[in-house]
Amino acid sequence: MDRRQFLASAALATAPAAARQPAPGKHILLRSSWQTVNIGDIAHTPGMLALLERHRPNDRVTLWPSGVSNEVVRLLTARFPRLSIARTRAEQDAALAACDFFLHGSGPGLVGREAADRARQAGKPYGFAGVTLSDDELRTQRELLAGARFVFTRDTDSLRALQRSDVKVAKAAFGPDATFALDLRDEPAADRLLREHDLEAGQFLCAVPRLRWTPYWEIHPETTKPNPQRSAVNEAFAERDHAKMREAIVAWVTEFKRKVFLVPEMTYAVPRLRPLLFDPLPAAVKPSVAVLDRYWLTAEAASVYARAAAVLSFEMHSPIMAVSAGVPAMLLRQPTDTRKGQMWRDIGLNPWIFEIDDTTGKDIATRLLELGRDLPAARGVASKAREFARARMAEMVAAIA
Repeated sequence: MDRRQFLASAALATAPAAARQPAPGKHILLRSSWQTVNIGDIAHTPGMLALLERHRPNDRVTLWPSGVSNEVVRLLTARFPRLSIARTRAEQDAALAACDFFLHGSGPGLVGREAADRARQAGKPYGFAGVTLSDDELRTQRELLAGARFVFTRDTDSLRALQRSDVKVAKAAFGPDATFALDLRDEPAADRLLREHDLEAGQFLCAVPRLRWTPYWEIHPETTKPNPQRSAVNEAFAERDHAKMREAIVAWVTEFKRKVFLVPEMTYAVPRLRPLLFDPLPAAVKPSVAVLDRYWLTAEAASVYARAAAVLSFEMHSPIMAVSAGVPAMLLRQPTDTRKGQMWRDIGLNPWIFEIDDTTGKDIATRLLELGRDLPAARGVASKAREFARARMAEMVAAIA
């Protein structure tokens, strides 16, 4: 050891203990976990928790959920054993009083706006990380948005709308959906599914359906009234939309002799997998198509998507979960969906998004076959998009400081 090294070591040894300690972390109250009937809404939370763990390891996090089942709680606490969950009103009140920062997690809008407004009124610093904003929210939540330390929108359509509005925000930027950071897995469950359906890792396509309007009146009949107008739209377009997806499925099986796995993103899709996608398929194709006849949770789904060759989906979060594992994914976007689909273009995946009313089944099939003919190159594209999203998410989490 030379003299300079000796002096540096001696200075460190004699420095006060507090100076040698890492900076103390904050107590972050994360408002997230909007519902459990959608694997994407489950995924927002472990994605954000993984981001905080990676970039702010000294922080203590309490989750304030809208709804978490006991199964989801077990998934979260197994992966994040230090996590506290405030499930009762008393626990939420106490967490709000004690927190250093209120963080509204990724979602389809300001889902937790009432809690965020309580944080604002209590004088707590707060921010929004990875949200889609509607024009109505920009009109009605101006004061709440203006008081935030930051607003990161998960799509640039929302960001442009915010910038066009008269809402003045301290920091506004593009911050992708936290699901891009998801690392939750259930490998034994995926092993069982692949064996049960004779799926070869890296060779099968996952296909995910969606109606134009989510039928919450079916999912929550006790609280949601039937919507005849939206039901009529669903009925009018279900076959038209999914016929285009089926054409791509047929092309995949015919060209590559590889299997397809039909899976749900939401609970309501389970009984529709067969009538929308499987039953109308040609008899020669059906033996190569497997159907998941039950709902699954995010960890199992993520492990299966990570082993797929590709994902083809009308839903948004199954493709995000695939790309988070470096697996290529194509998004079929319906006009009733929100601005969130823009994020596929924002992260560089414009060739893999199709506006369903402006495209044909042949167009989708042609692009899917191009992808399937060079899977290593497609995985490279997916991985590049994932790294771009991760860099933007790191900036999003850094704004807490």
